[in-house]
Amino acid sequence: MRVHLSSMYLAFILTIVLRVFLTAQVALPDTPAGKVAKQYIDAFNSGDDAKLRQFFIDNVAPKGLAERPVEARLERAKQFRQEAKSLTPQKILDTGPNSLGVVARAGNGDILTLTFEFDTTALYKLAGLRVDLGEQEATSSPATMGQEEFGKFVGDYLAQSVRDDKFSGAVLVVHDTTVMLKKAYGDAEKGFHVPNGVSTRFNLGSINKFFTRLAIAQLAEAGKLSLDKPVIDYLPDYPNKSIAARVTIEQLLAMKSGMGNIFGEKFEATPKNKIRTLNDYLQLFVDDTLLFEPGSRRQYSNAGYVVLGLIVERLSGEDYYSYVSEHIFTPAAMNNSGWFPSNAMPANTAIGYTHPRGQDQAWKSNTSELPGRGSSAGGGYSTLDDMRSFVRALLNGKLISARYSEWMLTGVLPQTDPPLPLKQGGMGLAGGVPGVNALLDFSAETGNIVVVLANYDPPAAEAVGKRIRDAMKGVKWERL
Repeated sequence: MRVHLSSMYLAFILTIVLRVFLTAQVALPDTPAGKVAKQYIDAFNSGDDAKLRQFFIDNVAPKGLAERPVEARLERAKQFRQEAKSLTPQKILDTGPNSLGVVARAGNGDILTLTFEFDTTALYKLAGLRVDLGEQEATSSPATMGQEEFGKFVGDYLAQSVRDDKFSGAVLVVHDTTVMLKKAYGDAEKGFHVPNGVSTRFNLGSINKFFTRLAIAQLAEAGKLSLDKPVIDYLPDYPNKSIAARVTIEQLLAMKSGMGNIFGEKFEATPKNKIRTLNDYLQLFVDDTLLFEPGSRRQYSNAGYVVLGLIVERLSGEDYYSYVSEHIFTPAAMNNSGWFPSNAMPANTAIGYTHPRGQDQAWKSNTSELPGRGSSAGGGYSTLDDMRSFVRALLNGKLISARYSEWMLTGVLPQTDPPLPLKQGGMGLAGGVPGVNALLDFSAETGNIVVVLANYDPPAAEAVGKRIRDAMKGVKWERL
């Protein structure tokens, strides 16, 4: 069963949009699918590990249990429960014949969408469970389709999205080693109608946080830091020593530090071309007080990831951008990725376009709104092929040991190195600011990789990614 780490509130939760506030509890449908969902929620809410374990034994398809044993599933579920506390169904979504969507309120106050995906070869046995933050829209696609039908279905959807001016960007869909779709849409620069291409660079937004997490993991594996140690152990000259002494590396990663955002009044008042280093970003929040006691709850934090980047710089002796380029991008063969200064942007890089306030039909460049250079919290650029190369490198242990590679995907550090390439775990990442939206979704079990890069406002890429992901559930993959 694959629960995306982004759904489990780990540090790389990249976009948070709570669009609904629901209160009334609803009954789950009295159907085979509804009964499975009810069993899961009841076991989850019981707080009894034995009940959760038995749920996985009874309800996960045999193929799924072979790929990921019960104990690994239980550990993931316990992490999820530690954050969510409890689940109360609020709404049922019509998500198609092979799945059931349940919008639930978590005990910590979050609204979540749980999508129970059922194995088409094992009657009402679970193939996967996806958890998304916020209420997700129900989408429909054919229950089953061949690869050619899938290509046409997605192609038609994207063509309509472009006609409706809802999408501009590039899309890559891979199953195992087969490229199912690789195509670009819209303009990289609207003034001269320069088209986007499949090799165009796009701003990744907060997806870059995952590279920061990986850099921290590399340093931890090398024995240069411990996740449970406070920031002050590694940044003894951090200006706010009280905060540095109270916040741990692990809390920064998990967004439980109490640090907040960086896009406040100081950011608005600072000339954007003057924000070019991590120290420049630090000045935007270093005097802020903590929003809550470290470790007591979780709140999205860009500031925390800037601090993580500063730790990478201090322990490696390199600036953050050089470290990631040498230790992640180069071994992953990500030859067209980087954090580029706004006044030295390389050719074949898309300009972001956003709607001016109150003008849903007009577009303007976001260039003047972006910092002079991105940070360890986001703002780097990449391409379709580079993102695919990154996934391959991670799954094959080229960036970090097999143990830590699995930790990156599952949140659980195994005792010994698993075989490579990894066959369990997955990731759902998204990032977005005005004029920027990017999505990376992949599964080690299925070999599916979806990359959607857009130079439009959110949810341009996320909407496309969700439609593709939902359509892939019903594809009968051909063995080539």
